[in-house]
Amino acid sequence: MVLSMVDQHKPKCYLCSNVFENLEALRKHQEESHKEFVEFHKESSRTPAPGDVTVF
Repeated sequence: MVLSMVDQHKPKCYLCSNVFENLEALRKHQEESHKEFVEFHKESSRTPAPGDVTVF
């Protein structure tokens, strides 16, 4: 999907492709409409996989 030049600065929900006026509206939409997806990814603990390299 290609957005017009006018809408490129607006945040987009990549789960349903809706465009919002600001990040707060996007966050509210995702917490209400995609509640299961957001909760699943908030609860998952991310740990390094075996063989991951840390760069200091």
